[in-house]
Amino acid sequence: MKDTKTLALSAALIALSALPFSRTAPSAEAWPQRTVKLVVPLGPASGADVTARVLADHLSRRWRQSVVVENRPGADGIVGLAAFLGTSDDHMLLFTATGTFTAYPFLHQKLPYSLDQLAPIARVTNTLVAITVPTSLKVNSLAELMTLVRSQPGRYHWASITGATDLVFSGFLKSAGLSMVRVPYRESVLALNDLSEGRIEVFLSALATVLPQVAGGKIKILALTNHEHAPMIPEVPTVLEAGYPTLQYDGLVGLFATAGVPVELRERIAGDVRAVIADPAIATIVAGTGQIISPGSPAEFARSIEEQLSAFTAIANSLDLQRR
Repeated sequence: MKDTKTLALSAALIALSALPFSRTAPSAEAWPQRTVKLVVPLGPASGADVTARVLADHLSRRWRQSVVVENRPGADGIVGLAAFLGTSDDHMLLFTATGTFTAYPFLHQKLPYSLDQLAPIARVTNTLVAITVPTSLKVNSLAELMTLVRSQPGRYHWASITGATDLVFSGFLKSAGLSMVRVPYRESVLALNDLSEGRIEVFLSALATVLPQVAGGKIKILALTNHEHAPMIPEVPTVLEAGYPTLQYDGLVGLFATAGVPVELRERIAGDVRAVIADPAIATIVAGTGQIISPGSPAEFARSIEEQLSAFTAIANSLDLQRR
């Protein structure tokens, strides 16, 4: 069963997806009336940043108003999200991965925000997450990797940069009765260097992060955690196809407003987002960053977040982690 706080957060998501018009808010048809700002709580050149900039360019033409991207990196996205929620401007939107607020409450103390401060607008992409090993490890599938890990408990090392994938892999190891040593890293480049040299044996990361090392023959991808194939590497199985459904995780990325922005306006924005990302050229650009297009309305996005939150709550309970 979901815990009380999870039920409250789920109810908040559903409520936020159907908030009525504020009497003082501009009509959906009249919006935007000035420059729109997309806050990205990651640095330049990240997958989310590239997507946000492409989206901003196309939306600015559709809306006939400037749409600018503001990067606010720091503390795994916490800084940018907190800064965004410190505003009440309906011309300021957030473009981020959902793990920042579905996984982090189990991993960080005293977060400066809560889920009920956000109003989902549109799911935009799924970041593809790869499970990789060094080529020198001589394993070619998840099954072979798990057999190796089981044969020598505590011998092998794993790493992950984001809180969401930390939860997913930790929960998997616990449920499978496997013992590995987690190695913490602040930067993915350090983890990748150690992986390619065989100092760690498993790394969970955004696909785009590992592709250069894969092309160089230093590491290999065993599976993707996402529920669907990556068009650019169709030969790589999903974890479900590989027989490990508890490793499934979709890196949801989308657009948010602050709570109180009316549903009519959010529906209007979501419709415009769906219209512009239907352009095949955008899908090509997004694919180059290790993502796939995955459009969704405010209600659909809220349901996706609720499902992710429910899954993370179950994992956290299995690991005896409490919501902070």
